[in-house]
Amino acid sequence: MDELIAVGRIGPPRGVRGDVFVEPFTDTPDERFAPGTTLQTDPPERGPLTVEALNLSGARMVLRFEGLADRTAVEALRGVRLVVPSSARAPIEDPDEFYTSELVGLAARTAGGAELGPVKDVIDIAGADYLVLDVGGTERLVPFVSAIVPTVSVAGGFVEIDPPEGLFDL
Repeated sequence: MDELIAVGRIGPPRGVRGDVFVEPFTDTPDERFAPGTTLQTDPPERGPLTVEALNLSGARMVLRFEGLADRTAVEALRGVRLVVPSSARAPIEDPDEFYTSELVGLAARTAGGAELGPVKDVIDIAGADYLVLDVGGTERLVPFVSAIVPTVSVAGGFVEIDPPEGLFDL
């Protein structure tokens, strides 16, 4: 089964004609949200939605969806995530690059080989990425920087953690 990946989140309406601000989670929003593109939604019962128009309002992206012609209709979509099948993403050719969603489920282990537990999630806090690990039944955040996570092997199914002293002591 093809995993669904969020490519954006619907925000507040813009004006009264059905336009809505969208926060993109993609490097290519002009391609991903091109007019005529149909997107699935999370929750699924809110979609699918087909992009009618894409505009920019300053640095913010504004979409209009087919069949949603007023503020009330798009207000009901606030917070809905726009999703696509993972197979719709562009392939990554560099073996040292990956999609962060590919990290979820990988086994985390120390540089010495001690098993820590699985990567449960990757989150962004104040512009920095953190791996969420389940270490002995306790959730731990690990800064996702090369000094602490020197090795990522999606093909091998693991990430290697070189934790500084005290990282897991709290």
